[in-house]
Amino acid sequence: MAKARKDNKGRAFRKGEYQRKQDGRYVYTYTEPFGKRTSIYGTTLAELREKEDKLKKDQLDGIDTYVAGKATLNFLFDRYIATKRELRSTTLSNYLYIYNHFVRNTIGKAAISSIKYSDVLQYYLNLMEVKKVSISTVESVHCVLHPAFQLAVRDSIIRVNPSDNVLADIKKKNHKHSSLRHALTLEQQRAFIRYVKESPLFGRWSPIFTVLLGTGCRIGEIVGLRWCDLDMEGRMISINHSVTYYPRSEESYRCTHEVSLPKTESSIRTIPMLDEVYEAFLEEQEYQKESGPNRSVINGMSGFIFMNRFGYVHNPAAINRIIKRIVTCYNAEEIIKAERAKRKALILPSFSCHIFRHTFCTRFCENETNVKVIQSVMGHADIRTTYDIYTDVTDQTKKESFEMLSKNMSIF
Repeated sequence: MAKARKDNKGRAFRKGEYQRKQDGRYVYTYTEPFGKRTSIYGTTLAELREKEDKLKKDQLDGIDTYVAGKATLNFLFDRYIATKRELRSTTLSNYLYIYNHFVRNTIGKAAISSIKYSDVLQYYLNLMEVKKVSISTVESVHCVLHPAFQLAVRDSIIRVNPSDNVLADIKKKNHKHSSLRHALTLEQQRAFIRYVKESPLFGRWSPIFTVLLGTGCRIGEIVGLRWCDLDMEGRMISINHSVTYYPRSEESYRCTHEVSLPKTESSIRTIPMLDEVYEAFLEEQEYQKESGPNRSVINGMSGFIFMNRFGYVHNPAAINRIIKRIVTCYNAEEIIKAERAKRKALILPSFSCHIFRHTFCTRFCENETNVKVIQSVMGHADIRTTYDIYTDVTDQTKKESFEMLSKNMSIF
């Protein structure tokens, strides 16, 4: 029988343990999952065994301590994004831009195992308070960080996702709910469209704004709309692709147009034309008979409907800029008109072209009870999006609902 190995105090060693003669320190040697021999140390046997127990717990939990100790968040994200083979090129470009712009040179350099809930919370708060980014931008950052951390959990590199519930806690503290997006009121949307149509300066924008507001389409779907996608006789619009304007290279943030499939499979759909939308397309046709057709050719596709003053497809950022100009001009004129007429001014809020989509969906929900129809027209993959994200209940709608309730209730 082999003689038990003991330390200088007569205590028996476990397998892999020994004591160095030169300084009396205790050592435990083991083999890592990658086959490398590694040692941990302790000044006392009790300290060493405490480290052993933690190590064994990690090994029982399937945690690769080598990767957990060495890999950075940047390494994790790159590993995560390499697995997302199903992502559309536009979504991939957006993920890479968000991560590279906000994360890679900041918290991205930290080791995965060192990042805690409080670190992610502090990082998000710093983005909002120091960098002055919006809560929606923080949401975009969270959308790339949370699944990356979740991959590390599934790979047994870390036990818990440090980004769990961080965004929800920030929203509670700031009383902000970015998922609730406010549509224009009926009076505001009418005032905006009427002002554009009657303006000598902005009248050329009337067709595209009418179509945006009258279809609820995403801006990329409208920018990419082609004449061959329209059935003018049947008054139907086929949404089967989108044009995006994103950086296409990790080395450069220079943006280019590219044709892609719509955001989700549900986004491939047909939409009936409202009379105003039909008239807007006719107006655009008449304009192009005089000025010439859209000259853009993107990924071999041509015949795009809407074009800028140079004859090419629109840049969505340029559309947002013109909306801002229109709102500024309208509000300045409206304040003067209201003062002269001794009435309250109807002021337009600052908004982006995507608010046209929210506004259309809100009006649709106010007039249509079949939510599946709304989901189909909007191209929502998840019906909860229709319910929770886009539909605002305006005060006017609530008043009208209670007026109807008052007429139908006979108990009072």
